[in-house]
Amino acid sequence: MRALLQRVTEASVTVDDEVTGRTGPGMLILVCAMPGDDVDTVRALAAKISKLRIFRDPEGRMNFSLTQTGGSALVVSQFTLAADTSRGNRPGFSGAAKPDEAETLYLQFADCLRDLNIPVETGRFGTEMKVALVNDGPVTIWLDTENS
Repeated sequence: MRALLQRVTEASVTVDDEVTGRTGPGMLILVCAMPGDDVDTVRALAAKISKLRIFRDPEGRMNFSLTQTGGSALVVSQFTLAADTSRGNRPGFSGAAKPDEAETLYLQFADCLRDLNIPVETGRFGTEMKVALVNDGPVTIWLDTENS
């Protein structure tokens, strides 16, 4: 699985002029399921993200995790994180999991975060979404379970 994390003061996702999810202080997490990912991959990524110390402590250092701050997460499916740009100018997306499998893993990922006591809202899988955010820091981190 791949994830792009952004520490945010706020974020929202809109589908057809309807806000489907939002978060206050916390994380916007864009996720992409890859072939071979399974529930163990999902659990490991959720656990890693929940413990990642990217939030400021009282001294201003990145020393607190999402669970320590009581923040929430907005999780949005993002198959374009699997983009292959090695040939030509048009990205290929064959490296992403098939849609039915990807949706299942995406929903399991959101549930795993909830199981870790993180409030989670989501986008709507397979739709055109508008994502708005205020990146805090800015802090943006790329995670790939294949490399961790």
